[in-house]
Amino acid sequence: MRTLLTGGAGFIGQHVLRELLARGHDVCVLDSLREDVHGGRPWAPPPGVAFVHGDVRDPAAVDRALQGRESVLHLAAKVGLGVDVGDMPDYASSNDVGTAVLLAGMARARIDRLVLASSMVVYGEGLGVCPAHGSVAPAPRCEKALAAGQFEPPCPVCGTPLATGLVSESAALDPRNAYATSKVAQEFYAANWARTTGGTVAAMRYHNVYGPGMPRNTPYAGVAAIFTSALRQGKPPQVFEDGGQRRDFVHVRDVAAATVAACEKHETAVRAFNVGSGTPRTVGEMAAALASAMKGPTPQLTGHYRLGDVRHITADSSRLRAELDWHPQVEFAAGMQELAANA
Repeated sequence: MRTLLTGGAGFIGQHVLRELLARGHDVCVLDSLREDVHGGRPWAPPPGVAFVHGDVRDPAAVDRALQGRESVLHLAAKVGLGVDVGDMPDYASSNDVGTAVLLAGMARARIDRLVLASSMVVYGEGLGVCPAHGSVAPAPRCEKALAAGQFEPPCPVCGTPLATGLVSESAALDPRNAYATSKVAQEFYAANWARTTGGTVAAMRYHNVYGPGMPRNTPYAGVAAIFTSALRQGKPPQVFEDGGQRRDFVHVRDVAAATVAACEKHETAVRAFNVGSGTPRTVGEMAAALASAMKGPTPQLTGHYRLGDVRHITADSSRLRAELDWHPQVEFAAGMQELAANA
């Protein structure tokens, strides 16, 4: 298939590019190589891959990149969580406007297949399970409770600490920061485009992606990069709260395989897919695994917290497995060993 990959020079994008080439696809990459992502480092595509150095917000660059393409994998985005309200315009411009410009270009070029890189952050706090009230959206955690070491989110009805539940694609969207809001907007713009043009959209809601090439010292890198950075310096990883925050850590090669599978196999309407390993782990478990693999000091539980942090967010990826015949291949322990070896 002749496909356009936006953001193909980025962390996940480079793995998706390798997967596309391994499966025999004809690829063009559109990437702006923006300074805050690439640090000014040059990038050149592999042999046989066309490259348009341009911004997805530039209609002329988009039109050049779309020439002769049959499908689009849209990964280009400003990532991270944002630190204050002042970040909102950049997220809205880079992600929302960029997606709208790309979709308009696809309509002009009569390209009707889109795979969109979305994120688990669209769910906010996700899903909790109350013994009395069943599956509920967790109530916000208040600073008084966090300061007292009460980290589990409460039931919004009775206040009982909630157990965790796997979040399916039908869960309510609850974006809680600028990045999350931009990801929800991207999904809605894509759905608008699909209804108007008859196109198809696979919105891939990536969970906590890790692996070779993971950026360091950026908000996107998350706890894995923070922990490995400390361990490289001979320092113990500093684990917030009690280390019991649950996530779904999924290897970047598995994410790439899922993304390309969606490009090849998804052919009807608009569909969201959780992309996770299916095996939740705690942040404390990740810190311990990395410390062991890097032969570093034992992680320290600090009890520190950030108001607004999500306590648990874990994926039900059964739709992806059933509909696209995708299964993760990289086990957690092996992935941690690889991450430590490349740290």
